[in-house]
Amino acid sequence: MGNHRDIALISVSIDLGAGRRGVDMGPSALRIAGISREIEAIGHSVTELGTLTAGGLETTAAGESELRFLDEVAHVAEGTHALVGQGLDRGCTPLVLGGDHSLSIGSVAAVADHYRPQEASIGVIWVDAHADMNRPHTSPSGNIHGMSLAVLLGHGEPRLTRGRANLRPENVSVLGARDLDAGEKRLIRELGVRVFTMSEIDERGAAPCMDEALERANAGTAGFHLSFDLDALDPRIAPGVGTPVRGGLTYREGHLVCEKASRSGRLVSLELVELNPVLDDRNQTAQLGVGLVASALGATIL
Repeated sequence: MGNHRDIALISVSIDLGAGRRGVDMGPSALRIAGISREIEAIGHSVTELGTLTAGGLETTAAGESELRFLDEVAHVAEGTHALVGQGLDRGCTPLVLGGDHSLSIGSVAAVADHYRPQEASIGVIWVDAHADMNRPHTSPSGNIHGMSLAVLLGHGEPRLTRGRANLRPENVSVLGARDLDAGEKRLIRELGVRVFTMSEIDERGAAPCMDEALERANAGTAGFHLSFDLDALDPRIAPGVGTPVRGGLTYREGHLVCEKASRSGRLVSLELVELNPVLDDRNQTAQLGVGLVASALGATIL
């Protein structure tokens, strides 16, 4: 394959943004499943930028109930921001392995900040069963991984939104949603973020929905960030996730989304989050995750 990229690999071991233990082990499971080898087999090179590890649940103060573990989540987001920025400065394509979805507060903001001096913005395609658009007062759980996209759009806890991405809603799409809270629905409508629900994907097909998401992500931007939460996939093929919801994307739809991201030629960074090896079956979700990353980085059938 042409289009050689230097991939900056970053691991973020955090599960404090989630309500259930285990996703902090996601990066290790992806490495065991051979992610570096797979990326190199496509023809890219891999630069290891390091591993961020959040404080343990047992030793970290939970803080306020509507913003659980805010201090540590904010700290990890800052560390993630620094590493992703470093990768971009070196001319690499950052690939972040998670960890729960709260890490996006750092990763996506870093990509947006990198392009800001060029007066360019970025698009985001958020592949997820959830919209992650809760705010502290609308969140039923207080888990920050359910707030990350709202934060990136400038809404929510000031300590997290401050100096953050402030994406343009017209360049943001959520793909695969099937579990939304009332407060999220209001914010989605208010901001005009495009949410492709599973029922719309069933009706229209994954391809036209992804094409539309790409169009939005690339309209007047420097490119887009792909944030892939493995719970977007159906739990029958991806049991090892933090918050499984029945009725998700199929194996083939997941790959199609990633292949289209690659073929667009506009993918500037990506992350794979919410892999929970504790709930996985013989590391199959991690292996699936590695295959999806490969597709997003240009692996093709023919």
